[in-house]
This record gives sequence, C-alpha cells and structure tokens, in this order.
Amino acid sequence: MPVGHDAHRWSTFQGERTLVVAARTVTSTVRVLETLPALLRGDSRVSVVFAYDPTSAFNAGVLDLLHVAGCRVAPWEQLGHITPDLILSASENIDVPEGDCPVLVLPHGVGFQKLVPDSRGARDRLSGAVPDSLLESGRAWLAVSHPAQEEQLLATHPKAAGRTLLVGDPCFDELVGSRTRRKAYREALGVADHQRLVMVSSTWGPTSLLGSHPDLLPRLLAQLPYDEARIGAIIHPNVWSAHGAWQIHTLQAAALDAGLLLMPTVHAWRPALVAADVLVGDHGSVTLYGAAAGTPLLLTEFGGDAVPGTAVHRLSTVAPRVDPRGNLRQQVEDVVRQHTPQRYAAVAAQAFAEPGHALARLRTALYQLLKLPEPSSPPPTSLVLPVPDPPAAPVTSWQVTTDVTGDGTAPTVTVHRTPATVTAYGQELPDSPACFTHLACADDERDLRLTESASVLVRRDPAPTQVGALRWIEDTLTQLPGSLLAASAVRGSGCLVGLRDGRVVEASVTGSVMDPGLPAAVVYACLRAGLALDDSQVSLRIGDVREEDAVLRLRPALPLG
Repeated sequence: MPVGHDAHRWSTFQGERTLVVAARTVTSTVRVLETLPALLRGDSRVSVVFAYDPTSAFNAGVLDLLHVAGCRVAPWEQLGHITPDLILSASENIDVPEGDCPVLVLPHGVGFQKLVPDSRGARDRLSGAVPDSLLESGRAWLAVSHPAQEEQLLATHPKAAGRTLLVGDPCFDELVGSRTRRKAYREALGVADHQRLVMVSSTWGPTSLLGSHPDLLPRLLAQLPYDEARIGAIIHPNVWSAHGAWQIHTLQAAALDAGLLLMPTVHAWRPALVAADVLVGDHGSVTLYGAAAGTPLLLTEFGGDAVPGTAVHRLSTVAPRVDPRGNLRQQVEDVVRQHTPQRYAAVAAQAFAEPGHALARLRTALYQLLKLPEPSSPPPTSLVLPVPDPPAAPVTSWQVTTDVTGDGTAPTVTVHRTPATVTAYGQELPDSPACFTHLACADDERDLRLTESASVLVRRDPAPTQVGALRWIEDTLTQLPGSLLAASAVRGSGCLVGLRDGRVVEASVTGSVMDPGLPAAVVYACLRAGLALDDSQVSLRIGDVREEDAVLRLRPALPLG
C-alpha cells in the first residue's frame, strides 16, 4: 500500500487494519514471506506494509528478496507516518517504533537453540529472544513451536512470562507434508533413482560446518563416486549476506566444477532436504529439521554454540559424528545402514508440538492480535513445497579408474569416475596390474591445461548423424595430438569411439546409459589390457550400483567428404 502523508487518497485497497512486516535479515524475511500469503489469502481487510530495517550486519540481500517477491517497501524511518495495528517480524532485533500496537515475533529457525553474538554489546545472547525492554512494554508476543521453548526462554528472560504463543512450526509441517513429492524433487535436482543424495548443511560463524571444515564439500565429491552419488550444500543466508555470492563461489570453485548442488540462498533448501538420503550438518536449524523428518544424519562438532537442554543439544548427544579426514564414503554407507526412521523421534518430540497445525494456529493468533474475526474460509493446512530449479553446473572433466577382471572372452570393466577438480581430496587408487587411470575431458572443458592432458575426449551433446560424429572425432584428435581416443554419442544409435591409430569402435550399451564417457572408458580399458575391440561383449560395472552389457565392434570408416 502507499505510505506517507495522505496515503489513503492513493490507495486502491482500503483495508480495515494495517500490518507492518519488519524486514531486517534475509533469514527472517524469508520466514515471513513463506507463511504470510497463506494466512492472509483473499482478505482485503488487511493492508500490508513491508518496512526495511537496515541495521543488521546481515542486511545484504533483503531489498533484493523483497523486490523479487513483488513487495512494496517503505524505509524504516517512514514508519512514523503509519499507524500499524500489528508489527510482524521473524527478527528479534528490530528497533520497534514507539506506540502501543502489538509485536508478533516468529522464530526464523527452531526455537532458542543457540548463542549468537549480541549486536548491542560484546557478549553473546540467546538467539530468538527479544530485548527485555520490549517485553516490559507488554507489546511483544513470541511464537514458539513447543512448550519446552517457553520454559527455556523463562530461564534466561523471566519477563517473557505470559508472552508466548504456542503455534508449532510451519516449516517443519511443510517438510513432512511434502514427502509424497520426494521423487519429483530428486528428478528436478538431477538425482537418478540409483544415486544417493548427500546434503551438507552449514549455519554461519566460525564454529559452523564450513567455518570449521571449508574443504568438506570437495572431499565428499572426491570420495563418493560420481556415478553413484550427488552432493548438495545448504548454506545459511547469513553466510551469503556477510561474504557475498562471489566469495562463496570462489572458495568452493573446485566443488562447483565437480557438480556440487549449491542451493540458492532462499526457499530451495526445503525440497532439497526432503530429497536427501543423508544429511551432514552442524548445530543449525536445518540439521534439526532433517533429523526430525527422519533423514540419516552425520554431525560435525558443535563447539559451544548449542544451548544445553535444547532439542539441538540433545541431538548432539545421540547422533553419530563425521570424521572429515576419514573415509567419507564408508561413513555415509554406515550411517544409512544403521539408521532407523524413528531414531530421532524423541528429539523431534522435544522441538515440535502437535505437527500439522502450525498455519491454522498462526492464523488464529494473527487475527486475534489484529482484533479481526478470522475469515470464514477453512484454516490453511500444511503446504506442499514447489519443485526446485536444478542448481548444478555440468562436470566437464573426470579422473576415470577402470578395473578389468575376468578372462578375455567375458571381461568385466568396472568404472569409477571422480571429477578432476577434486581428485586431490580423494582416497588412494587401488594398486592392480589391470587397474588403469586416465583423464577424460568434455568438449566444453574451460581449463586448457586439462584438455591438453586428457587421454580421452568426449563430446557433450550427441551428434545428429554418424558422419557428424566421425568428423568431430577426426577434428578433435587432430587438434589435440596428446589424446588417445575421442568419443561421441550418435543420436538414436549408440556411441562411436575413435582411436589415435585410425580405428573406430562402435559401442552399444544396454540400459539408459547416454553418457559417452562410460563406453569410452570401456574401450580405453580394453585397449590398455590388450583385449579385443571387435565383436567383443563386455560387462560394464558402473561403480557399485549398476551393471550393463556393452558390445564393441570395429567398423569401417565412412567417407567424410
């Protein structure tokens, strides 16, 4: 709505009540934007004003977020021209203007779980707790998701007595209610049915996962085979706000080039968490959400940030720890094997009371504070999360390890691929006379050093015809004399692999294998092992999860003129 002197003269919608949303940080603003539309759906009695409070150290990105959402934003100093009936925020640190209207503070995470630096002084404070001065005014109301949070709050802020509202947690309700769409989320993220999705969650600060172990992401990408697992990251908005996307992308460049699913700053982390097979996390709320929703969990060390007696502190006493320098693949496999769906049920029961009713209860509280009767429409239930956009860039280079077993008439070639940018973080390669390692690069690899060192070159997109594939192979091998072979899929008819000596192998693979890097690896392994390349049937084992049949045939060259 318009703001300022005589604003009512310019307004199309003449509401009965004015609700001011105080936007201070990205995290707190997102929480309001994710819940408020469902609460006010279709109600013209309430006019909403978004007011930007720029006083936070994590204010970068707030205005962009509001503008993308289509919100009209008023500067904080213009609140003097507004007479609000309710101020709503998910930030406990807003500098509330004078007046007598109530202030409803939503949690921007799970309750009051950790200690954070106090912007008003040198000490730490309890995250989520409003200043005592606001409690003394009698205007503040704190939404909580469990009665235990009220008890915990009173232990440090006695003046909060009688100022809490038990509403539940809309975010947790959405996560649980969206399980039926898990397959759709995985497909949108590019995770195949046979692949395991490992999500890594980091809150902010020096004791966070990324603050303590900035190389954990490339280590996971190096040690979990490329064809068997996808790795994703959920990074707290305060990290994006404080350091900027450029810094994050620069620090994690190797991981991003290795196919890291880096979730956007807001919104998309929730469907990614639903899609996850394993969560590696710290003391942030995302970790608690994932564990409470039943996801297998590996924890980093907490440091001193988690408040004793809280659900997240209890989680730290029962969840297994990750050893960032140990065998990460084995740790992931162990936690999946040992997990049971109810492993963290007691932790969830301590954090979320009566799940499934949060939006309805929050709407009731909102309208009571606005002194309006609730709409006659049914109260909202849990919403289903939207399908996310795929956030990963394609991998363009791999260290490929092939192991040839069996006799010459029925060989098996096992292929393990690791993105080349993270090989320094991987495990030692097996020492076997039939184990071969080579570098493979796609034709869109930007690092010329890698391309010129590659033994195998792969065309990213299928050639429309065999003639087109052969022409590309000939040109590629001519331009890059250090390579041993080049491979191109042909639309609708398998893959052609050209060798440096002029031979061309037609490779057909069963199943849905469309990646020419896999048949190229088979040809490379057979060539190194001295096996036949003509009329040869090979079992292709892709890591430890898939096995396909590959047929190799030498074919006469086609005229390219």
